Amino acid sequence: MLRHFVSNLRNQYGIYDFQTYALSSILRRTMEPVFHRGEHTLKVPMELFANNRKRLIEGLKKVTNSGTFIVLQGGSESPYDDTDVSWPFKQESFFQWCFGVEEPDCFGALDLTNGSSILFFPRLPADYAIWMGKLHSLDDFKKRYAVDETYYTDEIANILKNKGATTLCTLSGTNSDSGLPVREAVFDGIGQFSVNNTTLYPEICECRVIKSPQEIEVLKYVGKVSSDAHKKVMKKVRPNLMEYQAEAAFMNHAYSVGGCRHMGYICICGSGHNSSVLHYGHAGAPNNKIIVNGDMCLFDMGAIYCGYTADITCSFPANGVFTRDQKFIYEAVLSARDAVLREAKPGVLWTDMHLLANREMLQALKNGGLLIGDVNEMIAAGLNEIFQPHGLGHLLGLDVHDVGGYLPGHPGRPTQPGLRKLRTARQLMAGMVITVEPGCYFIDSQLDSALSDIKQSKFLVAEEINRFRRFGGVRIEDDILITETGVENFTHVPRTVKEIEKWMSGDREAIILPQDERVD
Repeated sequence: MLRHFVSNLRNQYGIYDFQTYALSSILRRTMEPVFHRGEHTLKVPMELFANNRKRLIEGLKKVTNSGTFIVLQGGSESPYDDTDVSWPFKQESFFQWCFGVEEPDCFGALDLTNGSSILFFPRLPADYAIWMGKLHSLDDFKKRYAVDETYYTDEIANILKNKGATTLCTLSGTNSDSGLPVREAVFDGIGQFSVNNTTLYPEICECRVIKSPQEIEVLKYVGKVSSDAHKKVMKKVRPNLMEYQAEAAFMNHAYSVGGCRHMGYICICGSGHNSSVLHYGHAGAPNNKIIVNGDMCLFDMGAIYCGYTADITCSFPANGVFTRDQKFIYEAVLSARDAVLREAKPGVLWTDMHLLANREMLQALKNGGLLIGDVNEMIAAGLNEIFQPHGLGHLLGLDVHDVGGYLPGHPGRPTQPGLRKLRTARQLMAGMVITVEPGCYFIDSQLDSALSDIKQSKFLVAEEINRFRRFGGVRIEDDILITETGVENFTHVPRTVKEIEKWMSGDREAIILPQDERVD
């Protein structure tokens, strides 16, 4: 059979030295520039970023003239205040999307006329090699990141002038989630060029909204790693553990198994009443409560790989067995999630999906005796925002709240209660990756407001509502791809009550504490 195969190669391709051919083929594959964190992790080809650049250039060609270059500035290391210690570096997201560069203080340029790509790296001192390791050459970087040319950052103006650049497209805009401005490129000599800082931002954001096949593979991978990490946490959690031990278990699996050094956001590990705090885990409440029997746990965590992040929330009882009330609230939220997964597809408005989830959950709360009256009237009165004071979900990609939620030519931010917290109001499109994260929370300030509001209080069964005041909350969050016909879910964790109880019942993993630190 081997002789036959070799013979075919000779006849079809003129290959007479099969061993040489096989060896060169292997070498080509191993030498192809890729990002990975070991042989057990996903190999991400630099072609991903080349394709991103191609999409961006094609989108801008129709609105720019010859002599136009895109110029992007990468991220810089950020020190701890006035110390000589820095935070772990994470690349600026637009720069990552275009180039996949891991080093700080870089610039990139794209020639819109011929499509060529240029990277500029800082010129480092000789003693860098003593403290930080090998000084890589420009040719090293060119091969590593598969770009056409590489230079030093002190050469930017001269190189662009020599290439006939007259107009530079730079980033300028405001992130609709954070309210913060993006970083616009500035370098010595930029005053020699005409600067267009209005065209690039909406175009590159729109490109990031629709994921390429290569980007989707990375998001699938980081979704799988994060799902498995959540499952590990569910095996470990039990009463008498600290919330931060769940966080540590998640991060350990994501990094040691998945090669994910960074998290997409601060891990949220709320138990008991803390599960009703939407962004728990911050410096003032650093996942530092003891988990006790009867607590509902809401753990919202997602890892980053090659810049792309997951965002998954699992809710489950601390002891692995749902009480009647826990099951009731959990299944109300699950019914909302399931309704959205059934209906989401291209052409559907995200606002409609949010309201669908709200109706499902409010109806379930009504069926359980917490609410009375007409569900549509509840929504008209803004009661949906009392129990879920956040949007149904958000775009996902290089940022956990990815760009593109509110861009020109798409619906603006709604103003009415129940919709005003949405991070996007767009029509769904194939290629979008978005989270579906309905939740139900019993937040004292929200409940007090509703009970004192004449329009909302008539729907509330006060004695039942008050019984849930220390319950906390439930959120179920999946990362989904919008396909041509519906959705593909990148989240693979136990979701039904039966699945969760079965998963948590067997082969529970122990977290061993030193005897003098054990919580009794």
